[in-house]
Amino acid sequence: MSNSDPKARNRPGPWPPVPESSPMPPSSWAKRTGFRPKFSGETNASGDSGQIVTRTPPPPSQPKPKEPEPQAQPQPQPDLEAGRTRTVPPALNGEAEKDQTVKKRRDSDGLPKSSGQNGQAHATLAGSTDHAPHPARRHTRSEEAVDVLPQSVNDDDGFMGRPTHMKYELRDTPGLVPIGLYGFQHYISILGSLILIPLVIVPAMGGTYEDTANVVSTVLFVSGVTTLLHTTFGSRLPLIQGPSFVYLAPALAIINSPEFQGLNANKFKHIMKELQGAIIISSAFQAILGYSGLMSVLLRLINPVVVSPTIAAVGLSFYSYGFPLVGTCLEIGAVQILLVIIFSLYLRKISVFGHRVFLIYAVPLGLAITWAAAFLLTEAGAYSYKGCDVNVPASNIVSDHCRQHVSRMKHCRVDTSHALKSSPWFRFPYPLQWGTPVFHWKMALVMCVVSIISSVDSVGSYHASSLLVASRPPTPGVLSRGIGLEGLSSVLAGLWGTGTGSTTLTENVHTIAVTKMGSRRAVELGACILIVLSLVGKVGGFLASIPEVMVAALLCFMWAMLAALGLSNLRYSEAGSSRNIIIVGLSLFFSLSVPAYVQQYGISPNTNLSVPSYFQPYIVASHGPFRSNYGGVNYVVNTLLSLHMVIAFLVAVILDNTVPGSRQERGVYVWSEPDAARREPAVTKDYELPFRVGRVFRWVKWVGL
Repeated sequence: MSNSDPKARNRPGPWPPVPESSPMPPSSWAKRTGFRPKFSGETNASGDSGQIVTRTPPPPSQPKPKEPEPQAQPQPQPDLEAGRTRTVPPALNGEAEKDQTVKKRRDSDGLPKSSGQNGQAHATLAGSTDHAPHPARRHTRSEEAVDVLPQSVNDDDGFMGRPTHMKYELRDTPGLVPIGLYGFQHYISILGSLILIPLVIVPAMGGTYEDTANVVSTVLFVSGVTTLLHTTFGSRLPLIQGPSFVYLAPALAIINSPEFQGLNANKFKHIMKELQGAIIISSAFQAILGYSGLMSVLLRLINPVVVSPTIAAVGLSFYSYGFPLVGTCLEIGAVQILLVIIFSLYLRKISVFGHRVFLIYAVPLGLAITWAAAFLLTEAGAYSYKGCDVNVPASNIVSDHCRQHVSRMKHCRVDTSHALKSSPWFRFPYPLQWGTPVFHWKMALVMCVVSIISSVDSVGSYHASSLLVASRPPTPGVLSRGIGLEGLSSVLAGLWGTGTGSTTLTENVHTIAVTKMGSRRAVELGACILIVLSLVGKVGGFLASIPEVMVAALLCFMWAMLAALGLSNLRYSEAGSSRNIIIVGLSLFFSLSVPAYVQQYGISPNTNLSVPSYFQPYIVASHGPFRSNYGGVNYVVNTLLSLHMVIAFLVAVILDNTVPGSRQERGVYVWSEPDAARREPAVTKDYELPFRVGRVFRWVKWVGL
């Protein structure tokens, strides 16, 4: 190759190299948004965003050295993923390596060998483009990312490059044994999100230990069934379905409604039937929202600046329940929290047989150790007091000595629950097991609003998980299909009586990033194992025996994680933008302040004192500031204004869609275009419905590829 050929020249310049004015030719997306990628220490920001911009001054000019041979030195190139320059092989070898990498990826996904528009797109996904070639970055063992969520580094089409640190991606099937192990590990790491909600709401409804065990078994069964449905006919992403914390606050508001305060006999079943009716109606509304295509329209309003404060408000809203209940037995609850923190933070990099066991199993390990320590203290008589019986109701205790220690005996001892002894070995959860659902429009309307919040949560989970495991983000039609199936799944949850709806768990994204397991088959096999375990009644009885103070300690960690995962969605936007800072700050502040103003009306001398102090914020339905001649309207408005996530969503969605800002500054979610997705075999294999079901419904453009 002659020296006159510009591709063969290699002119070493100043170090670090000065970025060119246009490292990449502007694509159609970049032309619309005004995005100009820069490297070498520059921070992008919109002109009116108010974000601090730091620039590295160019080094002083140097005389050009003598031109070396074409392959004398390696050529520095900007690394899009790392945000810095890196050395790559010479041009000829780099081009050959790039072609080989792209060819392997095309062969695995069944791509044509022609280099048309789709071929360029897939070359970008493989980690190299024609304009900015760089080989796919491989993490070494010392720098391997174990818990890194996807970052907002885009290619020419506005999409993220494929992750290189995943062990198994969406369509990988390594074998039955690895899939089974990884699937079981996936569910164990997310176990807290599956079982903790029944342990909170069933005692609040007046249920017995046996009722708690039955509801836990039902939750495991419904979670396994709905996960199989979602990975097969929904978004087809490896996302576990289960009782979301989004439904916990409205469920507690319904449980503490004034009409249920005077119930004594069959209080649990009566309230459960009310919850079932509200969940069924709201789930049908969510299914219509998805399958009608309305969700594709709402996607224009849902962006990271909206998702972040909404999900964060879900975790922050339960501060009145967390540590106040831990304080009833501080030596057990505090140790539980400290152990989970030590495992998940200080010991997170310790690997056993190639697995980060402390990071992945922080919650189960902390629970097991604390439970064992509490059992030893109970057997040693640390919480036994002479002449006092823990089984005697507190109202019947006469001795002042026993009345003084009754709280410690109730919360610190681990032998107060009889759920394991009373539960049968085999029990099949069946629909309408608590009776015929009862439908009231005011409670159903509250749940319908909550189903919209749940859909917003799922949108963020779909986008983040697809960047980890799939070839590209889903199309708006695939997303609408997933939301519609979540609605049908919640209908099943209402029929079986889990107490909450079934939706995508927010913790899925963190679990996938930590375990590096994105195989759809592993999640499906784990769901089958979950269904089998739900049929063993002793499993539900064992999980229902977790002491209440340990449940509260675990929830402190889970809710903190949920708030952090919500705020992590800001990484797709310009987090330093003054526009986004103000919107997120106002949303979070008013999500805490407005419900506090509304909830103060519920704390009055007429309040039923039998309700625990940590449930006081949820009894504002009849005591809120909004009062009209219609009791049902008062109930709906006061309840919705007392929900933190509703206030955060309303403030964020209004401000984000009315305050001017560029698409990059707002971090607008970029979904795959339907026409381009149909032409790409990799995207089709990721999201197409199995058993040729998609061909039957191909005319429904808004719920497919």
